[in-house]
Amino acid sequence: MGRHSLPDDSTPHRTGSPRPRARRRTAVIATAVAVTAVAGALVALRGGLLPFGRSCGGDSVRLEVVASPDVAPALEAVAGQAREDGIRSDGKCLDVSVNAQAASEVADALAGRPADPAFQVWVPDSSLWVDRVTDERGSSLTAVGSIASSPIVLGAVPSAAKTLGWPGRTYPWTGLAGTAAGGGLRLGVADPAHSATGLLALARIGAADGKEAGTRAEAATRTAAAAALLSERVVDGDGQLLATLPRDGSGGEAGNPRRNQALLLSEQAAYAHNAHRGGGPALDLFYPTDGTARLDYPYTLVDDASLTADQSRAANRFLTLLADTAGQRTLRDHGFRADNGRPDLRLTTAAGGRDPQPYAAAPADPPPPRELKALLGIWANAAAR
Repeated sequence: MGRHSLPDDSTPHRTGSPRPRARRRTAVIATAVAVTAVAGALVALRGGLLPFGRSCGGDSVRLEVVASPDVAPALEAVAGQAREDGIRSDGKCLDVSVNAQAASEVADALAGRPADPAFQVWVPDSSLWVDRVTDERGSSLTAVGSIASSPIVLGAVPSAAKTLGWPGRTYPWTGLAGTAAGGGLRLGVADPAHSATGLLALARIGAADGKEAGTRAEAATRTAAAAALLSERVVDGDGQLLATLPRDGSGGEAGNPRRNQALLLSEQAAYAHNAHRGGGPALDLFYPTDGTARLDYPYTLVDDASLTADQSRAANRFLTLLADTAGQRTLRDHGFRADNGRPDLRLTTAAGGRDPQPYAAAPADPPPPRELKALLGIWANAAAR
């Protein structure tokens, strides 16, 4: 991975209020109004106004959070509710700003020291990004817990799912990858070099090859062949993957060779697609029978030794809000499972899961960083052909 600081043109997309460094400080404006015996004050804090809700006058503490684009809207919803409710951290109003940026981009930046990040908390979609930064001796990161999870699955449009025998027929990872072999389904995947979903799916295929093959060399050959097959319909990142599905139910879109019939993606991504698909087809989900990989959304402190006492307390306070009943409900409403991976039947059904697909199976152990590096080498060779 490249070693560099966050470039000016890679500023995370903001789902909350602007960055403190991009704002001019404004004067405190106070208008005294007699309402019974209470004096109200409108206070502009560092250029951002506290929303009206429960009274939260006085000092505030600002917490900057960068999150993977899939989970950022849920985090912003919790942060917004905290502002409306006048939630405090050690007596100060909690003012959390959430910014969305691809985890691979943030990991690249944090791998270089000094990165001098303008945020205190990072929530990537997978711990593999935290491990990568640590392995490259980049910025100091402290993962303090997982806030959500989502298993990685194969989602297929209804016509393709029917061909594969959904929902009654189930497949191991090698079977799911093999659906694209021999001119079969048009199966799309996000680039494992930039996508935790793509890399973890490739890792599970590699692990299955290791169990099925007679020798290590044969397993490597099989994994390389699977990587070459997947690389034929790869896109740069998770954000582009769903756009490769048919845009409507017409025969022209279904038969368009540029449109994918199936994708390797997270259950949450399928949930979001099915909820906001417009005229496009919904996805039906296949869950692998030999252990799924999952995204685990680690809540990560960035250079925690440099955090002020206020920032550290605010980070802990926001974590408790995400972990409490209301926070977990918000995450679930955005398509995420709890951190323990336990399925929610309503969520799973909306995402496209059905019995007897093994959607409640325990996830496989995550691969070690050294194994992921080897897989990225295999992927690079396959993609270059």
